[in-house]
Amino acid sequence: MVMLAYHPPAHVGLDILFEDAYLLIVNKPAGLLSVPGRGTDKQDCLISRVQITHPSALIVHRLDMATSGILILALDKETHRLLSQQFQQRAIQKHYVAILKGLLSPEQGMIDMPMICDWPNRPKQMIDRVQGKPAQTYYKVLTHTMDNQRSCVLLKPITGRTHQLRLHCQQLGHPILGDELYGDEEARTASPRLLLHASMISFEHVQTGKQVEIVSEVPF
Repeated sequence: MVMLAYHPPAHVGLDILFEDAYLLIVNKPAGLLSVPGRGTDKQDCLISRVQITHPSALIVHRLDMATSGILILALDKETHRLLSQQFQQRAIQKHYVAILKGLLSPEQGMIDMPMICDWPNRPKQMIDRVQGKPAQTYYKVLTHTMDNQRSCVLLKPITGRTHQLRLHCQQLGHPILGDELYGDEEARTASPRLLLHASMISFEHVQTGKQVEIVSEVPF
């Protein structure tokens, strides 16, 4: 089992991107768990911080501790149920931006690599084309450095497997910079944080029927 140190960022207030009577959409900082982990040292997390001011808030989906960006929370049980259905039906569109090692080629495509938990090395995941669950990610290169050492990439997960984007990029030979779990030494040491950000989410509001699209500025 891989043990990662937990040093959450200081709580300086919620970065609220959208709020109404049913939903709360916030920016999760990198380095903060979405939900409590095992042990007393891992109780500080996004949901516990949100519940200080919004005690009825319920987590609908998660982001990796190392990933920053948009997270939706429900403010009542019925909204939580309906949002959970939307995620299960893949009716919610999510975009991520990442900085990868090297020049990714071809510049756009679909990654289709089934995944399963790498149990002896959990929480790491691995590709398993026999027993793995389906995992698909669309990618498109947005920009790259003049020396072709880095690629800024848009990632659109079709499925929502744990560490999907991180493992898929690694399997292409272009790990995300700052990835302590899946990066090689060069990628791991290239950034003090994982350069992966949930930058856009789009869905139909489960209570009002209106289309909601939230964008979060990429912080790197």
